[in-house]
Amino acid sequence: MKRSKRYTELLAKVPEQPVGLSEAVGILKGFDGAKFDQTIEIHMHLGVDPKQADQIVRGSIVLPHGIGKTQRVVVFAKDAAAEAAQAAGADEVGQEDLAKKISGGWLEFDVCIASPDMMGVVGPLGRVLGPRSLMPSPRAGTVTPDVAKAVEEYKAGKVEFRNDSGGNVHAVLGRLSFTPEQIQENVSAFLKYIESLKPSSVKGTYVKNIALTSTMGPGIPLAA
Repeated sequence: MKRSKRYTELLAKVPEQPVGLSEAVGILKGFDGAKFDQTIEIHMHLGVDPKQADQIVRGSIVLPHGIGKTQRVVVFAKDAAAEAAQAAGADEVGQEDLAKKISGGWLEFDVCIASPDMMGVVGPLGRVLGPRSLMPSPRAGTVTPDVAKAVEEYKAGKVEFRNDSGGNVHAVLGRLSFTPEQIQENVSAFLKYIESLKPSSVKGTYVKNIALTSTMGPGIPLAA
């Protein structure tokens, strides 16, 4: 794949060895030259065996400074819970009507939340939501009796993640317009949370590689 001149120039600034967080963020901020506010992402390779159910690393976290983006949230709930979700700022709330809309191909949302009593309606949507990592899950906090609180957290910038089949975790941690301090605090909070999720059955090195990237820039190796 042919790379742009700008990308090649940025690549030349990437250190060969992993660097500390402060230095990595400084390099990242120096990549800010695009005509839009680039997203900052973290990519981690973990020493887990994704084939083992007890070595799945999955969770969600409300970052100290959010992610610089308002997430579109839909909620499956009824009665008082539906009213509470609406009041909390959900973009769409429904039951069978919402399920029909989604099964028909509508996917203009970033997060899907459901109250436990609605999983009978949500369950059949697994084939649509699952591959897009949108399926509500108790572990991620998106199947909960308190749907209003979940809406508020995701609207505030809550990040959800799960390791892929290669043992990698990817997450959005902010925007390049954030201050260096805000970026560092978001990254530190995420790394600390990942460390807390280490499966007890993992032997050897848990965090193998970490890279910080911007939308249009190359990855910067971060010391674990």
